[in-house]
Amino acid sequence: MMMFWKNIKLNICSDAARHVATNCPLSIIHCPLLIIIFLVFLSSCMKDDLAPITQFNTSHDGVLIPCEGNFMYGNASLSYYDKNAKTVENQVFYRANGIPIGDVLQSVTIIDSLAYLVVNNSGKIYVVNKNTFQYVNKITELVSPRYIRFITPSKAYVSDMYSKNIYVVNPQTCMVDNAINIDEGSGNFYRHSSEQMIVYDTLVFVNSWSYDDKVLVINTKTDELVSKIEVLKQPHRMVIDRNGKIWVLCDGGYAGSDYSGVPGLVKIDAKTQTVERTFEFTIGDFPSEITINGTGDTIYYCNNHIYRFAVDSEDITGDVFFENPGGRLYYGLGVDPVNSEVYVADAIDYMQSGVVYRLNAAGEQIDKFTVGIIPNGFCFK
Repeated sequence: MMMFWKNIKLNICSDAARHVATNCPLSIIHCPLLIIIFLVFLSSCMKDDLAPITQFNTSHDGVLIPCEGNFMYGNASLSYYDKNAKTVENQVFYRANGIPIGDVLQSVTIIDSLAYLVVNNSGKIYVVNKNTFQYVNKITELVSPRYIRFITPSKAYVSDMYSKNIYVVNPQTCMVDNAINIDEGSGNFYRHSSEQMIVYDTLVFVNSWSYDDKVLVINTKTDELVSKIEVLKQPHRMVIDRNGKIWVLCDGGYAGSDYSGVPGLVKIDAKTQTVERTFEFTIGDFPSEITINGTGDTIYYCNNHIYRFAVDSEDITGDVFFENPGGRLYYGLGVDPVNSEVYVADAIDYMQSGVVYRLNAAGEQIDKFTVGIIPNGFCFK
């Protein structure tokens, strides 16, 4: 509501200034009263357009939580959770810099002292200090970025929803150096998009999620697409375990759409780039998230409830780790790599502030706190 009234006031200010400038019959320097009116309006606009700056210093362990916000609303935000104090700070990017993040905060990646905030519909990546959240730099010239994956200190890949390219960027200069063409050039759907990325040896595995059924393989030495692995429809999320096996969670597409099928899990051997097993769920299920613990031996995934299974188990259905009692919309999932605590984000209704549940390794609730609109993941520092 605050932003709504601010926008109205800014529009009024702009209209008033335009009226003063265009309707004065004399040169503006001969209209002292109008000059005063203009300056009053300008001062009012400037004050309302600036946000207070908060000095953060979160050098201890914590969790960064990207909150997408609503598409085309520009209300994405970043929350920070202090694990030890059990306190949450919301809107930390806005409060630290005085400007909003933009439209749809898709993901956050931390490398050394920096956090990379990938803002999907704004086509940019903000680089901020991971402890103060203050602006350092930004990467632009992107179409619809989703995730960033570091290959070397001077080379990273940025996946993209619509461009049919994976961008090669230099994190040190924050410039786009190259683009890897992944356009299949055939089919009735928009192939290929690119989503999450997993590094294995000199290869990067990329799930092509939207209206697609492929995991793409990129050679990081040549920056070329070298292979494609067919999986179930719409591979949504991926993790790699301690055995070098990639687990691809496929949502099967939306029921009733032009592109739908059976959802499930596909297990790929990263070394041979071959599918080892395919586990199909029930048609009508819509599995949404998958993550793995720090030792790479236990996988958690969301299919209405949160399930857990050991990577060496023959039964991937696993146990119900955290139930959905009904009415919750689990949208983000993360595991603390140090103590295996699990974080589950509830988007509620996609409109109001979301809720995060913090669980111990036994699935017991430790904490519950409110964050921004549509929390979609967790980045541990």
